[in-house]
Amino acid sequence: GATVNDDNQTEDKPAGSGSEDSDEEDSDKKKGVEGLIEIENPNRVAQKSKKVTEIELEGPKQLSRREREEIEKQKAKERYMKMHLAGKTDQAKADLARLAIIRKQREEAAKKKDEERKGKSLKFETLIL
Repeated sequence: GATVNDDNQTEDKPAGSGSEDSDEEDSDKKKGVEGLIEIENPNRVAQKSKKVTEIELEGPKQLSRREREEIEKQKAKERYMKMHLAGKTDQAKADLARLAIIRKQREEAAKKKDEERKGKSLKFETLIL
């Protein structure tokens, strides 16, 4: 009969089964340097396969900090431009005030030129007559 070891292996085995043991031991051993090193790399993340049902395609995507800040920056810029075009920002108010002053100056200059032309044309007419 066969006697059982502490490892639950039988001592009496047929001669052909010896090669099977060595195949199992070879598959357990790691090749190259991996066999010498028993410590795993803590930074290495094993790829876990996901089932098709677990994958969320339409779920909210987690953005990185940079992507999130970039989106916030663009939204803030758009808000500012809308307020600026509506004339609600300080800069827009200053621009509109400056434009109003320039328009008045141009109107006054146009009136002066018009009066000068009329004055010259009157003088010219009096000279001709």
